[in-house]
Amino acid sequence: MHFQRTPLASALVTALVAMSTAAYGQEQALPQVIVTASPFATGEELQTFMPAKVLTRDELRDKRGVSLGDTLSRELGVSQSAFGAGASRPVIRGLEGPRIKVLQNGMNVADVSTASNDHAVGSDNETARQIEILRGPAALLYGSGAIGGLINVVNDRIPDLLLPKPTGTAELRLSSVDSGKTVSLAADGAAGKIGLHADASWHDTSDYKIPGLANPNDPSASNGRLTNSFTRRGEAGFGASYIESWGHIGASVGTLKDHYGIPTAERSFIDLSRTRYDINALVNSPITGISSFKFKLGATDYQHTEKQPDGTPNTVFANKATETRWELTHLPIAGWRGTFGIQTENNRQSALSAATGTPDTVPITRSTSLAAFIFEEKEFGSLRASGGVRLESVKRSPDASSGFADRNFNLASWSVGGLWTFKPGYALGAIFSYAERAPTAEELYSNGPHESSATFDIGTPGTAKEKSRNIDISLQKTEDKIRWKANVFHNRFSNFIYGRVTGMKVDGTGAADPGGEFTQRFWSQGSATVYGAEAEISYNLRGEGWSLRGFADTSRGKLDGQNYLPLQPATRFGMEVGYREGAWRGGASLLHALRQDRLATFETSATPAYTQLDANLSWTHRVGGRELTWFALAKNLLNQDIRVSTSLLKDVAPLPGRNLIIGARLKF
Repeated sequence: MHFQRTPLASALVTALVAMSTAAYGQEQALPQVIVTASPFATGEELQTFMPAKVLTRDELRDKRGVSLGDTLSRELGVSQSAFGAGASRPVIRGLEGPRIKVLQNGMNVADVSTASNDHAVGSDNETARQIEILRGPAALLYGSGAIGGLINVVNDRIPDLLLPKPTGTAELRLSSVDSGKTVSLAADGAAGKIGLHADASWHDTSDYKIPGLANPNDPSASNGRLTNSFTRRGEAGFGASYIESWGHIGASVGTLKDHYGIPTAERSFIDLSRTRYDINALVNSPITGISSFKFKLGATDYQHTEKQPDGTPNTVFANKATETRWELTHLPIAGWRGTFGIQTENNRQSALSAATGTPDTVPITRSTSLAAFIFEEKEFGSLRASGGVRLESVKRSPDASSGFADRNFNLASWSVGGLWTFKPGYALGAIFSYAERAPTAEELYSNGPHESSATFDIGTPGTAKEKSRNIDISLQKTEDKIRWKANVFHNRFSNFIYGRVTGMKVDGTGAADPGGEFTQRFWSQGSATVYGAEAEISYNLRGEGWSLRGFADTSRGKLDGQNYLPLQPATRFGMEVGYREGAWRGGASLLHALRQDRLATFETSATPAYTQLDANLSWTHRVGGRELTWFALAKNLLNQDIRVSTSLLKDVAPLPGRNLIIGARLKF
């Protein structure tokens, strides 16, 4: 490991070693964290058998990145797809795309980010109050295909409480690596029995700095700065709800505009727009035996256009989606408490040529789904058991002019889990699940070039539904200052759907051409296994004084008889040290990733090892009765050339170099 000692790095390291951090806040003073995507309003510490992770408050603010994948990339078992700064999806335990469901306030984000790694996630990241990572039985409430888990971004856009006075936060942050500027604002209040919420953010960066060549094997590649890695993003939302003792009913509207570059040889960029409407209703004790009734409706109009460097549009991706959820939570029956309900989804998705309006990569496809689900939980002394079942019918209907036939899929998924507290503060957990996933429109009907990934994608209309059998076992200590947990998991897939790159070069029509700009990629199926382990140990994460955390994760993915799955995460381990006292908080974290040379048959290069050192320091004081926090964050302090094995661009687009972020946050 080479560390170039500079005055900036020396000063930061000296300051942060002298006053390192408590990462998460004071245990006794902090209110309980609520997992909103849980079927019950349950604290995080009671969701350990799922397992669950909730990023909120200082931890979320310290880790927040340009994209959702960047924000979560240092969590246990989570990597990122890292397709430049503008687009990065979470990768959980080596699974990505449609196997990871992304929600906003418990509803599908309804973007097209699962179709390709260059597509950004359409969630409102800057103003999120918390981000939840969930796996296990409760995940079935939101989708059969969430085999790897789900991410829920919570922004409280529809209020459910009447506040005695207006509250909110405003934040400004500036970053050195990309001349970045971010401004965000969120405010809540009330007018009589009407709860009000408003939020907005603006984010702008130039091309970010890198330690050396973008492609070490190409002397002509961009040097010192990654060309076409800029981002410009703006979002705003407003919500209101009528709140009574019986519950509430409310609605919100949100808009998102995103403009970002794709750091490939084509130098293309994407213009994205999304408008989203939500309705949310909760009725407490509507009838005998039912503790609550919830109804949610989300309608999304999403579009993005992939453009050439001169602004000429190539392909227009669009998705118009409507989703509804009806949930009833019943009072305990023979000790069992649970939630059951119905979910519907309707969307119209397409990828059309901007010049002709004809199908380019994916024809116009209408998809409908109807699902019924149930989740139940009961305590048997020291054993808490849970289980869930989801039955779902999915139909894909491509436009008649495409020549493709409709496909219908009947899906049945189930999951059971238990947490045995064999000694106060110590628990053994296990989750067994079976899941079925319907292939996406891209996996079925693709037949065209995709400029940003430089592939010519060819779907397989006869693709069968994907099936997986999964087991997750955990052992953990959940009380006192020293806590730890260890997880092992094993997922066995049949009809696993993956992109098989043949290596053949083709032109824009799919015809063989040795000098063609596209590489042929088929959506194929096979049997596969994904398995791995995670562990962490911590000391005093929620108290004042010193705090420590050590962690490690590893996973393997293999296709039967065909070597490894593509884009598998590297084995990682690291540690965090922190200190909190009064108004001061600061810390440092060190993450080391091993060389990743477990390659698919068509992958040609291993990913080098790297070490990432991050740090933070903040000071909070009161000004005129308001809380003002000054903060500094340092990322990649060692200025390492970091390339992540889960990125299609690992050979040509490293992560940003050394980055100093300074800012101020006002809480009123």
